[in-house]
Formats: sequence, C-alpha cells, structure tokens
Amino acid sequence: MVSDTLDIQISKAETSRLPQIDYSNLVFGQNFSDHMLVADYADGQWQNFQILPYGEIKMSPAMSVLHYGQTFFEGLKAYKLADGRVSIFRPNKNAERFNKSAERLCMPQLPEDLFVQSIAALVELDQQWIPDKENHSLYIRPFMFATEAALGVHPSATYKFCVLTCPVGPYFSKYLKVKVETEYARACDGGFGFAKAAGNYAGSMLPAKKAAEEGFDQIIWTDAREHAFVEELGAANIVFVMDGKIVTPSTRDTILKGVTRDSILEIAKSWNVPVEERRVAVAEILDGIKNGKVTEAFGVGTAATITSIAEIGFKGEVYTLPDPAKGEFAAKLRRTLDDIKYGRTEDINNWNYIVS
Repeated sequence: MVSDTLDIQISKAETSRLPQIDYSNLVFGQNFSDHMLVADYADGQWQNFQILPYGEIKMSPAMSVLHYGQTFFEGLKAYKLADGRVSIFRPNKNAERFNKSAERLCMPQLPEDLFVQSIAALVELDQQWIPDKENHSLYIRPFMFATEAALGVHPSATYKFCVLTCPVGPYFSKYLKVKVETEYARACDGGFGFAKAAGNYAGSMLPAKKAAEEGFDQIIWTDAREHAFVEELGAANIVFVMDGKIVTPSTRDTILKGVTRDSILEIAKSWNVPVEERRVAVAEILDGIKNGKVTEAFGVGTAATITSIAEIGFKGEVYTLPDPAKGEFAAKLRRTLDDIKYGRTEDINNWNYIVS
C-alpha cells in the first residue's frame, strides 16, 4: 500500500456514506468522501499524519487564520483508468505550487514526497468513491492554515495540513459567457496572485456576484494598473486560438501557474502548434473577434478542465465568438488530455501517478 512508505495513522470510518451519494446528480464540492487526512506543524517539523473519518475540526476563536488569513489550498484530481487502476494527475506539479504558496504566505513548506504520498494514501483508502464515468473524477483539496491561538500580526508558530476528497462531475455544464472586468482587480504587482491564497478568492466574490447579476458566468480579470491586459478567468487560466496559434497570458506574480494550462501547452507544442505565452491586450482579443483572427477561447483548469467561451462582454457590448461546438482545437485538446487522464492512450510524459 502507498501509506506504508509514510508513517500515517489510519482510523477507518465505521460505516461508509457512499450508498447515500447520487452519482447521477453530483454537485461540485458538496459530497465528501469517508475520510480526510490531517497533519500538524509544530516545533519546526511536520508530524502526526493521520487519516480520520471525515468530520469537524476543533478550532479556537483566537486561531490565527481567522484573524490574519494565513491559509491557501490546492486542487487536483484522481481518475479510474481504463485498466481499473487508480491514478492522480500530475501531483508533483501541485506539490511544487503548494510550496510556492506557502513561501509567499510565510508558512512552512511541505516536502513534495510527503505531499504526494499523503494524498495517495487517502485516495487509495477511498478509491471506491472515484466515479467510473466519463468527465467524472475524484477532486482532491489539500489545504494548510495557521493554528496558533494568539493575536498579533506575525506568522503563526503552528499549522495544520488537511486533505479532503469528493466525487465530482463537470464544473461547467455549458459554454461560457464572460465579462472583462475593468473596475475591480484580482491581484496586483508584488502581491500574491500566483498563490492559491484564500484571500484571492474572497476578494473575487463581489465582482463575480455583480457579473452574474448581469448575466455572465465568469470574469476575465485584467491587470490592476490599467485594466488593459488579460490575466485569467475567475476559475481558470484562459487560452485563445489566434491565426492558428495558441496564445495565453504569460504567468507572472498576478497569474496562477495552472497545471492544466501547462499540460495543454506541452501537448500543443508536441503537435508543432505555435504557442505564444505573452502579455495579451484586451483590445487585441476584441479586435481579433471582430476581424475573425480569434477563432476560439477557452478556460483551462483542474475544475474547469477545458471549457469553451461563447461570448465576451466589455463595457456594455457583447462580442460573440465562432460557435464553440465547432471549435476543433479545444475539442482535440480535451480528447487528448482525457485519453491520458483515463489511461486510454500512452502516458509518454508520465503524468499519471499510479496509486493502485
């Protein structure tokens, strides 16, 4: 078993809740598996790795995270392969990004091998929760938060690492109508937009709510200084097909370095498709839609996978892209990536971490 390589105390749930789950009607992030993993950081080291029945965690009202926001998370998925084995998609990339978030938020890093092994042990124990269905998977949510029960603006002395899992279907069920945000900003130069800090998402909720009231599904965030350059979607990185090339905003301290983004760029390059990672002006995209140079746009992320964009709103005007149902490149990327994740084709890049 995977857990044999890491000292994890396992306490199994007496009764599984699996029979209560309607797999034909999964709401993303609502149904949690039987177990969770927890570990503590104290006295300068990670310790007390445990897999426990999913349940509440005791908290002090003075806990540092509640007052100063030292918390962040990751998101990755486990799949049931065509041959019946279970795999986790590129967990080492998430481990790498997890530690970059920790460093920026002045929190302790977790060795990559412990990150991967602890997640694999939890997935192995609850592997019966993985849906055996196309476009479905087991979503994995590792997160860390400050636990010191003391007030004062300083890094906590103690932290907790936790991992939850939940069976999920598609995050988006339709093509997206998105709005270019020109008032609010998700991140600024010198900030921590590249980290999966909880505060980034808290600050996004009001503009997302306002956009939804206007009939949009997602926001296209722009740079905080001028609102002139595309950065990312609210729940994914963003990619455009322009003149037969793949164009996407280059990652910087305001943009999350997505694992799905990295994967589809590697696939495109292997097909000898030109890839441009650079600053992308809002005006360039809108003009490209008008003159036919922009033929596809889509969000890419762990939750979103690859979701095509149908319309982009900007200052009261809606720009309509070519019919996403005919978007050949997004469809080809989606099929290729799914074939790798579900083990239907050779995993030449060794992206699948086999659990069992």
